[in-house]
Amino acid sequence: MCSELQTEKGARHSGLSLDPIFKGNLILLAGNPGTGKTCLSMKFIVEGALSGEPGLYVTFVEDKDSLAFNLSKQLGCDIKNLQNDGRLKILDLVAMKGDGASANIDIVLEEIENLGAKRVVIDSFSAIAQAFKDPLDVRNIAHTILSRMVRRMGCMTVMIEEVPIGEFRVSTGIEEFIADTVILLRTREVDERLIRELEVKKLRGAPVPNYKALFTLQECGRVFQPYKPKSVSEPKRFKTIQDPPDGYSTGIPDLDVILDGGYPEGSSNLLEVDSEIPWSCYAHLVRCTELNFLSKGYAFISFPFMGRTAQQIRSTLIPYIDEETFNKNARIVDFIASGRGEPYILTVSEKNLEEAVEQMFREIEGIKAGLNKPVFSFIDLTTIEHVYGRDAELKVLGREIASVRRSGDIRLYFARPSVTLTKEVGDIADVHLRMRMVDGTAVIYGVRPYTGVYHYDIDTSLGYPMPKLTPIT
Repeated sequence: MCSELQTEKGARHSGLSLDPIFKGNLILLAGNPGTGKTCLSMKFIVEGALSGEPGLYVTFVEDKDSLAFNLSKQLGCDIKNLQNDGRLKILDLVAMKGDGASANIDIVLEEIENLGAKRVVIDSFSAIAQAFKDPLDVRNIAHTILSRMVRRMGCMTVMIEEVPIGEFRVSTGIEEFIADTVILLRTREVDERLIRELEVKKLRGAPVPNYKALFTLQECGRVFQPYKPKSVSEPKRFKTIQDPPDGYSTGIPDLDVILDGGYPEGSSNLLEVDSEIPWSCYAHLVRCTELNFLSKGYAFISFPFMGRTAQQIRSTLIPYIDEETFNKNARIVDFIASGRGEPYILTVSEKNLEEAVEQMFREIEGIKAGLNKPVFSFIDLTTIEHVYGRDAELKVLGREIASVRRSGDIRLYFARPSVTLTKEVGDIADVHLRMRMVDGTAVIYGVRPYTGVYHYDIDTSLGYPMPKLTPIT
């Protein structure tokens, strides 16, 4: 459910608003069938209605009752209530033909005046244009909409344009010329998975922006903004998420749903992350699992991210867990002893990987003997390959995975695309997740199990960073 579509009159959730991209007095919204034009257009009208700007939706392609019913479910609001309140109206007209065009325009203008509409949608201009054989008639209708509806009545107007499948044109030509903003919707593939993409082709008064963004028809037609790190102003203790049968929660409710509960017991898993994704983004996928283990009295041991010290890793966790539990149940590998006697630091050999792995195994066995609880282990393959080399890791990989499977614990490997062992680990991983940056937006999907693409963002409302995953459908 979308928060801004459930609030009282005048309220709106700016994070989901279309205002940043729907700019100007006349907006051309184009795309193939099924790309989301109707949903985003009605969202534009509903947003206005909820903020004190009455809206008129003029449809030539679908009757008003089915339109209101279908989009009420999709947008999470009762459009009929907005109609009854006089804040929104759906005008159902037959396709314009010949001399009837002017009459229908007059009907629309009359409804705008009666409603006091500030926002109007024409769905679709393509249906109007198809009624005319002469391109000059299409031009005249377009200019009529511009001069009488937009300029004289002062309405912010969206004209929907249907682009036939297989064609790349945006419109008949005249609409693009007179529009202030031209937006193209499309679907495309990321690793053979469909995503929805929006491109701003024109923005009057500014250079052609080449602005692209992902969007979803879930959550009321949300347009995703580029990823930005978020800070927590008032840290709170991490809230425990219970484990499913025969497995362990990832510590991230959305990811648990995608993985049908979490990581399987005794599993070795892979998180593969593109080089464009910053540490501040992907680290939360590991951090939440570590925090969830600690919050239940379990333990974790970490061969940390490349370039991160044990003290840096600790500083990202300690605001959300008590220090005593952390010192007792957390172990972070380092190659150089600090000399300060921190109980959470495990110093291992920098020259011999087999020796370092043996030290980790002994530490894990010691922790399990003391706690009689499972252990989550994290290993950055980028660090391993950089310090010890590919061949050394390949020698111990099979033993590591077999040991985890026998113990019933779980392990998560991390890899950048440059790591040569990524494919080998991916082939044998129980769960293989991949993160990419698409149009400036972080996305994640499952290679194993196969999943669709999810937008990745961070929610800090709980008092700690929590990944929020939204399907791009």
